[in-house]
Amino acid sequence: MKKHLLFFFLCFPSCFFSQNYSDYLGAGHSNGISVSSSSEQSRTNWRETASGSNTVNGKGLDARLLETSRFLAQATFGTDLDYIKSVAKKPFEDWIDSQFDMNSPSMGQMTDDIYNQALVIFIANGGNHKDYNGPDNNHFNYAWWQSNIGNEDLLRQRIALALSEILVISWDSNLNDYGVGLGDYYDVLKDNAFGNFRDLLLEVTLHPMMGGYLSHYNNPKSDPDENIHPDENFAREIMQLFTIGLYELNPDGSYELDINGDIIPTYDNEDIKEFAKIFTGLGTSEVEENEYDVVPDFGVGFHLARKNIPMIMYENWHEPGEKRLLNGNVVPSGQSGMKDIEDAVDNLFNHKNTPPFIALRLIQQLVKSNPSPAYISRISGVFENHKGVRGDMKAVIKAILLDEEARSCSWVNDPNSGKLISPMIRYFNATRQLDLDNKSGLNWNLGTAFFKATGQLPLGSPSVFNFYLPEYVPSSEFANANLKGPEFEIHTSASSLAYLNQVNAWTNTRHFSMLYTRKLGLEDTPLDFEKLKYYAQDGEVLVNMLDKLFTRGQLSDDTKRIIVDAIEPLQGGNENIDYMYLRVRMGLFLILTSPDYVILK
Repeated sequence: MKKHLLFFFLCFPSCFFSQNYSDYLGAGHSNGISVSSSSEQSRTNWRETASGSNTVNGKGLDARLLETSRFLAQATFGTDLDYIKSVAKKPFEDWIDSQFDMNSPSMGQMTDDIYNQALVIFIANGGNHKDYNGPDNNHFNYAWWQSNIGNEDLLRQRIALALSEILVISWDSNLNDYGVGLGDYYDVLKDNAFGNFRDLLLEVTLHPMMGGYLSHYNNPKSDPDENIHPDENFAREIMQLFTIGLYELNPDGSYELDINGDIIPTYDNEDIKEFAKIFTGLGTSEVEENEYDVVPDFGVGFHLARKNIPMIMYENWHEPGEKRLLNGNVVPSGQSGMKDIEDAVDNLFNHKNTPPFIALRLIQQLVKSNPSPAYISRISGVFENHKGVRGDMKAVIKAILLDEEARSCSWVNDPNSGKLISPMIRYFNATRQLDLDNKSGLNWNLGTAFFKATGQLPLGSPSVFNFYLPEYVPSSEFANANLKGPEFEIHTSASSLAYLNQVNAWTNTRHFSMLYTRKLGLEDTPLDFEKLKYYAQDGEVLVNMLDKLFTRGQLSDDTKRIIVDAIEPLQGGNENIDYMYLRVRMGLFLILTSPDYVILK
């Protein structure tokens, strides 16, 4: 009985923190205590030794390490074990604050630089300059991966991706050929990730890539004689998808009801028409070098517009007169077109729906699919007012990641808590948390096979509605439990099997590359198993190591036993076969395809 009780406390100490104690088993206060144990041993070919004293001095406890692994799974694209150990030494708030102080290199500039570098490589390998296009979405993908392997700005990059799935543009569209513009739009998300949401919303509105995607670039004022009316696309989506949603919300994200108990629309078609008037008159501020002597003006074709400089207002093409916005606000006649836009952005930014709307979507991206109303309300309150400031993204992000619903053990054990990790985050995890055999020194990646298999890569959604809807309900079981499962919308029979095939390829390092480039002749970059092969001497030791990295210490006994039982029969005997390699491959494949990994709790 004593043995089992001791095991329980050693494995799950992080679940007991309702009261803080300075002295407890494992606190490290073991002076004067001697321990005798049948487990005291060292083993041939192992650096570690099992010491009975570790049962009381704290070195045998992994609770803080596993808690940190889970925290970093929410806040980053994945980290190795040494990084997890370093973050575990300090409060999580300290790590967040240090991340706030980190800047990031420009993705737009990197996209352009990589195009030029890739062109040199292509020509050096016998290619013809005329056969190499760009900079396009391929070079943006190269830049994205180059920026996200071996970098330190982990939180900023994670939030930028989350924002890219809310304020959506996509290279899987008419934007495909404009790599620098894609990179520059990502810079807007990244550079405003720790700023103010109002500034972010305004910069997104004025970005030419958003203008080209949602058609308010060269959006003209009304001309009834020619049956021309302002395009309503961006006006609709900035309300429905970027700020307030379709129905009036309470601070906790629940629907506000009228006296008849019905949900209340936030806007109607007339509101869309009024906002469409606002977003007229925007055109390019500069043009690309061209042989046609085209100069900046309203009406210049999108292909000639500079995609990394904000659009400007051409007053002669802006809809004159007053515009009626939401909640009785009126934009007066006679002011400038840019002031009209700022007033419209302020109208949406200050709408009561925007705090819970954005709070829910960021929580779903980072922590869980079904936050409690209280969690949403707490984050909504921070968005609404943090030390007198509305829309403070630093405060919102910190509140989301440090909230008790994100950190508490009781929520980890709640069966309705957690989220399905999207396929591309799993891809990033494997690439960042495992060693790469990278001979070229370049972390460029197209991800073509992965995109075909799963339909996901950064800025690659099929529509402005993202890869999946925040409100998606996968099945009747979810519906009966009043639960949503956004990522399950792309978890189909085809994509789930395709993901298994992707993991099989990743772990077959002798035949498949983790990072893929096309036409450039660069050497493949497969995973490197050398460090993990050391732990593969014992199947259980290997699985415990992978548990710390990928399943945050939450690997179930049943899953662990299945994986260990699959690894152990892979024994030596044939000197021509690398059995440690086969063991690592088996362990990685099974843990990366396990429900314990793909569901983040």
